[in-house]
Amino acid sequence: MTELTHLDESGRIRMVDVSGKPDTERLAMARGEVLMLPATLALIRAGAIQKGDVLTVAQIAGVMAAKRTAELIPLCHPLPLTQVDVQLALDDDLPGVRITAIARTRGKTGVEMEALTAVAVAALTVYDMAKAVEKTMRIQNIRLVEKHGGKSGSVILEEREL
Repeated sequence: MTELTHLDESGRIRMVDVSGKPDTERLAMARGEVLMLPATLALIRAGAIQKGDVLTVAQIAGVMAAKRTAELIPLCHPLPLTQVDVQLALDDDLPGVRITAIARTRGKTGVEMEALTAVAVAALTVYDMAKAVEKTMRIQNIRLVEKHGGKSGSVILEEREL
């Protein structure tokens, strides 16, 4: 078990000082799903949700959220993101929407929180846009699947889907 870096020697909360760390290329990928009834998925596929194009709006929301992560999560460092890519895919096997986000930066700290925030807000947006037709949708399994860069190097928790 490593020590908690957001606590000082007195046990008080603090933002971690990363000023002495070298800048490295950082990447994080996160995933999540929104489960729904097949009928709701069919409406999204057909572009028949009254609020508009669910996937495009959710994709934009995810990118915007990643850029504002430091405003949403206490003690997160604001990062100069070099890329945020949010992809949403309709999946009849769930049934629902699979969401993948990749965040990149060159800096002193990782972009895991940005990728996770992108997935979470994209999922919330799918829910918001389709809730008029289904209140039983379920957002689930938001998780980090890989990260690269920094002192800890690469951590791969799931293989990339092709």
